[in-house]
Amino acid sequence: MYQDIKERTFNLGLRIINLSAHLPDKKAGYVLGKQILRSGTSVGANVEEAVAAFSKDDYTYKMSIALKEARETHYWLRLIEGSKMIEKKRLADMITEAEEIKKILGAIVSKLRGKSKTQIQLQKVKS
Repeated sequence: MYQDIKERTFNLGLRIINLSAHLPDKKAGYVLGKQILRSGTSVGANVEEAVAAFSKDDYTYKMSIALKEARETHYWLRLIEGSKMIEKKRLADMITEAEEIKKILGAIVSKLRGKSKTQIQLQKVKS
C-alpha cells in the first residue's frame, strides 16, 4: 500500500509541476500556480516523511498533513478549472486523481485516529 500511495502522490506532483508551467502569465495565473505548486508537491513529500516516521503518532501526523495538502490541491485544481485558465478536459483526470488521493489518505488517517482513540479508551477502562 505504501508504494501505491507514494507513487500516486509523486506522479500527481509531477503533473502539478507541468500544469503550473502552463498557467497564464498574468497575476491570477502566477498566484494560483504558486499555490498549487506548493500544495501539490507537498502531498507526496509528506507521505514520504510519514513512511519514515519514528513513531505511530509521527506517522499519523505526517499523513494528516498530506491529507490537508491533498484537499488544498484539489481545491486549487477546481479553482483553475472554474476560472477556465486551462481547458476542462486537460484537468479532469488530475482532479479525479486528487479526489482519489484525498479519499485514500482520509481512510488511512481515519483508521489511524480510530485505533488511537480506541487504545486510549481501553487504557482508561483498565485503570
